[in-house]
Order: sequence, then structure tokens, then C-alpha cells
Amino acid sequence: MSVSMTGNSAASRAVQRRGKYIYGSPLRTIIFGTIGSLLVMVGSFGVGWLADASSLYRLRPIIELRFNVTNIVICIGLLAVGGMMMCREWLRLSQKLVVWRGNARRWTWLAIVCWTLPQCFAFPLFSRDIFSYFAQGRVMLSGLNPYEVGVSYVNNFFQFGADPLWAQSPPPYGPVFLWIEQLVAWIAGNNVDAGVYLFRGVALIGVGLIAIYVPKLARLHGINETRALWLVVANPLFIAQFVSAGHNDALMTGLAVAATYHAAVQRNWKGGLLGITLMTAAIAIKPIALVALPFIGLLWAGRGAGWVRKFAFWALTLAISMGEMAIMGYINGFGFGWIDALSTTGGQYIWYAPTGFISWGAGMIAGSLVDDGGIETKVRELIGSVGKLVGMIGAVVVMFVGRDERLIRRIGYALAFVVVLSPMIQSWYLLWIIPFIAASGIRTDWQLDFYFITTLFFMMYAICDQLDVSPYLQDFDINMGRLLAVVITVAYAAYLVFIDPATRRVLRRNRRSSVFQMVI
Repeated sequence: MSVSMTGNSAASRAVQRRGKYIYGSPLRTIIFGTIGSLLVMVGSFGVGWLADASSLYRLRPIIELRFNVTNIVICIGLLAVGGMMMCREWLRLSQKLVVWRGNARRWTWLAIVCWTLPQCFAFPLFSRDIFSYFAQGRVMLSGLNPYEVGVSYVNNFFQFGADPLWAQSPPPYGPVFLWIEQLVAWIAGNNVDAGVYLFRGVALIGVGLIAIYVPKLARLHGINETRALWLVVANPLFIAQFVSAGHNDALMTGLAVAATYHAAVQRNWKGGLLGITLMTAAIAIKPIALVALPFIGLLWAGRGAGWVRKFAFWALTLAISMGEMAIMGYINGFGFGWIDALSTTGGQYIWYAPTGFISWGAGMIAGSLVDDGGIETKVRELIGSVGKLVGMIGAVVVMFVGRDERLIRRIGYALAFVVVLSPMIQSWYLLWIIPFIAASGIRTDWQLDFYFITTLFFMMYAICDQLDVSPYLQDFDINMGRLLAVVITVAYAAYLVFIDPATRRVLRRNRRSSVFQMVI
């Protein structure tokens, strides 16, 4: 009897120790997440993106980091380990704040600030679109129409870091962002580094809007505000793409979320007009926000609106929005040139996008069966176009079908149709969707598991895909760097999912809940 009681006591103490490790104070988690962010920042100095015209290239420490093979390898390791550490500690924070009450909001904000701040100083990572913003701003300063000419029309565009893809391509952005680009280029002059950090400041405005309005939208749905904040703004993929990379999607998404909130909280002419104006501003940053515009009309139409009223408010919403866009087009002299520029990203595909994978496979088969040098491209473009069309049809169906109380979630669904069925899915496209889905509720079951794994995959892909390694090194090249990053991130992900005593519970809901019950 005493032996049994002793055994039970030992087992109980073991459970308590394990529970304390898994569900203890968040401070340790926040510290380790901050260390991960700092590692990413230091790694960026060696393999983050820099323009050839950057004055930072003249600094001796930067030269040592970027042109010494050993240091490059170390920087890739720091970037990969740091990024995966941020993923781990983000997961761990959800375990530490499992109740989401009391001081949870303060801890979450502390994590957001500590994990984001180092990325504000990092060199651009995970994408070099930020350099194309600067180049397009210089096109605007030159008095040229960026919808008609590419960045190659201005001197030394390649030296300022823009991807050659944009050499002859118009920007798929709206008039407001063109003005922002012009303003930044005017302030920075020929200092591309200043331009990069100014654009990151613009992205941080969008991050701030998302951080403010996602909890407000969650409150409207009866969803815990702090948990929604953790799901979206503390997410390492969010920090990577909206802060480190400085994508203008951050500002677009922030304006779209703000527009949705104001239209939802005041379902009258005041909320309707404010919601339309804010959503139009989002469209004028990046026109993909048009997908969300009809839902502002539905919110304005009110609960229980019949089809006649819905169509009337859809028409009114579109008329007001396009009227505002017309005014902007008149002011800048470019009219509705942004509509034609939407085809800029056409023809691209990527293997992990369902439509992209199918189009790639079908193109390969067609190329092997038909003796026509262009058949492979034609098949890929055809399937890609069909995928985009089906995605738009899905977004329209979501506009017509669904309950009024799920309107905000339906915005996320509409965007998801457009993104998922596109042949080209960039990781930051997912961040258009997440705020609306998280604010309307992500359950702690397969939905949360899927969200975890999706974040992990796209963080791994971003770390491995976008490395700036000098092509002039004799003993090392970009492919070797990517392979090293793949090995590190895959090993770390396997550790998180299968070995780590805390995070391996992510995909073991029965163990996760049983431990939680024992701790409670």
C-alpha cells in the first residue's frame, strides 16, 4: 500500500514538474523568442538583401560578414536557428498563456514588442520587393507614368536593388502607394538604405493598425482579444513578412481590417461611408482589397436586408469607392491605370500552390507529348487562368451565401478562395486572410494545428528561399546556402514536432488536453 502511494506521489510530482515546464511563466519564452529575433537580425547583416549602391557595403564588419565564406555560413545558421526559435517560442507562449486572462494581454504585447523590435533594424529579409518600391518612387520623381514604363527607365535602377522582374513591368499597386513611394524616394534621395527603412516604417503603420483592430473585431465576435492578437501579430511569419520584409501588404491589410471594423460597429451611413473610404484606401495601396469591398456594402445594408437592398448597397458602395479612386486618378494623372497593371504577376506559378503544381505537371506532360516549343507555357497559363477564375467565382459565391453574423469571416473565406486557387502563392498573401479568420475564431483543434503547421512551413520556405549571397565567391554559392538552410530548418522542425517535450503536443490533442487538465 505504501509502495503504491509512494509511486503515485512520484508520478504526481513528475506530472507537476512537466506541467510547470510546459505551462510556467511566459518570461523565459519571451526572452528566448527575443534571442531568436536577435539572431535573425545578426544573420541578416550577412545574407539579408542589400543594394549594390548601399553605403553599408563600405563598412568593414559588413564586408567581413558578406564576403567571407565562414561568416556567411554562420549568418545562414543564425538566420535559420533564430527564425525557428521564434516559431517555437510563439507556440510556447500559447501554452504559457493557455487561460488568456489576467496578465496575458501584457505578456502578449511584451512578446510582440520584443520580437518585432530587432527586425526593425535588420537588413531586408525574405523578399526584396522593398527595393522595387524605392525604384518605382524614383520613376514617379522623374515625372514618368509607372503604369506605362518599368523601373529600367530611370538611371542605375539595378544598382538600387530592384529585382530585374520589375525592369519593364508596371507596379500592381494603387495611387496612394505610388504617392508613398514618391515621397520616400524624395526624402531619401539616392540613399537607398534610408529609403528601405522608411518603407519599413510605412509597413509598421499597417502593423499598428492590425494590432489595434484585430482585437476589436475579435471582441465583436465574443472571441478572446488577447488570443486573437497572439494568433496574428505575434506570429513569426507576420513579423517576418510585414516587418523584416516590409511588404506594403501590411498597410493594405491594416486599412482593410480598420474599414471592416468601422463598418461592422456602425451599421449606418456613418460606418458605411467610413468603411468604404478606408477600404478604398486599402485598394489604393494594393487593389486585391477589392475582394473585401462588397462585404462593406453588406455590412452597411444591415441585418436582415433583402436582395433588392443588398444589390442597391453593393452598387452604392462600388460607386462611392470608384468615385474616390477616380479622384485620385485625376490628381496623379494616371486615371485607372492600376487596372491594367494587375496583370503584372500573371504567368507565375509555384510548386506548393495546388493550381501551380497542377499547371506545372500538366505543362510538363503536354511538352513531352506535343512537338511544340510553346505548348508547355500555354498549358501552364491556361490552367493558371482557370484556377484564378474559379477562385474569383468562389469569392463571389461567399459574397452571396452565408449568415450575416459571419460576414467578417466570409471576407477571410473570399480572400482564401482567391489566394489558394492562384498558381502563385506568396507567404505574405496568407496574411491578408489570417486577421479576419482569427478575429472570428480559430478553434483549439485541427484548425489551430493546421495554422501552426502552415506557419512553420512558410517560415521554413522563406528562410531557405531568399538569401543574398554574392555570386563572386569561389567556394560558396546561393544553392549551397539554401541547402544549408534547408537542413537546419527541417531538422529544427522535426525536433519541434516529434521530440521537444512541449511543442510535440501541438499535434497530439489528447495529450495536450490531458496535461492541461492535470495542471489545472
